[in-house]
Amino acid sequence: VPSEMGPVFWGCLLLWSLCMTPTQATYAGIKARVTQRALDFGVQAGMEMMEQIVKEKNIPDLKGSETVEFLKIDYANYNFSNIKIHAFSFPNTSLAFVPGVGIRALTNHGTANVSADWEVRTPLFHDRGGANLLLSGVYFTGVILPTRLAFGHPALGLQDCHAQVSHAHVSFVGELSALYNTFSDPLEKLILKNLNAMLCPIISGEVEALNANLSSLEVLTKIDNFTLLDCSLTSPPEITEQYLDLNLKGVFLPLDDLADPPLSPEPFELPERLDSMLYIGVSKSVLQSASLAHFTAGALSVTLSTREISEHFLLNSQGIGSVLSRIADLYILSQPLVLRIMATEPPVVHLQPGNFTLDIPASVVVLTQRRNATEVEPIVSMDFVASTSVGLAILGQRLVCSLSLNRFRLSLPESNRSDIKVLRFENILSSILHFGVLPLANKKLQQGFPLPRPYNVSLVNSDIEVLEGFILISTDLKYEMSSKQQPTFHGWGDVNWIRRPGSGQPAP
Repeated sequence: VPSEMGPVFWGCLLLWSLCMTPTQATYAGIKARVTQRALDFGVQAGMEMMEQIVKEKNIPDLKGSETVEFLKIDYANYNFSNIKIHAFSFPNTSLAFVPGVGIRALTNHGTANVSADWEVRTPLFHDRGGANLLLSGVYFTGVILPTRLAFGHPALGLQDCHAQVSHAHVSFVGELSALYNTFSDPLEKLILKNLNAMLCPIISGEVEALNANLSSLEVLTKIDNFTLLDCSLTSPPEITEQYLDLNLKGVFLPLDDLADPPLSPEPFELPERLDSMLYIGVSKSVLQSASLAHFTAGALSVTLSTREISEHFLLNSQGIGSVLSRIADLYILSQPLVLRIMATEPPVVHLQPGNFTLDIPASVVVLTQRRNATEVEPIVSMDFVASTSVGLAILGQRLVCSLSLNRFRLSLPESNRSDIKVLRFENILSSILHFGVLPLANKKLQQGFPLPRPYNVSLVNSDIEVLEGFILISTDLKYEMSSKQQPTFHGWGDVNWIRRPGSGQPAP
């Protein structure tokens, strides 16, 4: 850059950086915190799971050729088949956070009992039989590196792997077992040499296999018939001495439009708590995106006939007859009435400490179908805003919600104000919402939303609270698996997984 252009160049660069930095910031809509208690639980559950998997794992045959110096044999072709791990123990196993790096895994004083069929061919003889192998002094340490791949997929890496087996004891089974057992010492050294050279590559291979499974997990989850939830990682995991934080996008999208909504999540921080194993923070922007996605998909509307409304008024002392007769009297009608209620804008979410409310701008149209007519005709339409309180609870493995009406404000078009009194209809429609529409909504909401969890891991001691700008879920975990169960993944219950266009995967 010419010297006279230097100040101009650096000035433009500074302005460019100031303009670009804010727009590049991507804040998480959902934050998940894994504490040391969760790692300790992972050790316990992991050992039980590993024991189940290892005992039923088909281990491939081990084949090779070695020079047997103690027998003066140039080569011996060997094959170990039907390899089974019958028992193993890793009494000293731990997981710990390495700030800014990953999770250190450490185990020592491990043991394993292995059986196998063997076959040996040499220039001098050919024989086969069975053998039992006891491994002891098993040691492993390595750092697991959680990271983020393209399109927000999670991935794991392994660094500083060191694995070693200190002792191996072989006992042969068969007619010549006494003879072979006299030569077990050189064979044990050979087994240790080969085994110790193979351990870290085997472990690295298992991590790569796990990554293949992780990369197949979809970052878009179908929640219902209208929306998807984008749970892609927005950044690599953040690791401190006491916890690991996952930052997830947390955006609801309509099924037929996977473009990001025009919403900007505000940053929020999880409270510094470590009593539970897992903390999940759901920001206001996630709930607002759910509101927008359902509104865009046309899910926020309901049409109720006289019969449907009456079913929900029967248990109420006011009775459907008194309410609907007042409407009928106003218009001197005897025909059946139909109410069509629909949101006119996305409901607005408010989160204050201990208080979750929704303001729902909507309209209601009263229609009737005259005798011998095929179509309904509107009588009157009105706009209103309903303020509802949202109750939240975790029951079992599901998040359950309920709605209750706080306030109801009705507005009529100017042309209708001379025909009907606003206050009179406010009372009528408030009753219909309170005793007719909300029970319908709560009936569906009581089914709950399944919470994500690994296989055979249950959420226990769960709690949910509303804080400033976000909802906080805290929970412990419990692992249960019978001897006949196979490890399988259970995510969001029976939901379907969808891939986002552009991720190289098929879209819905």
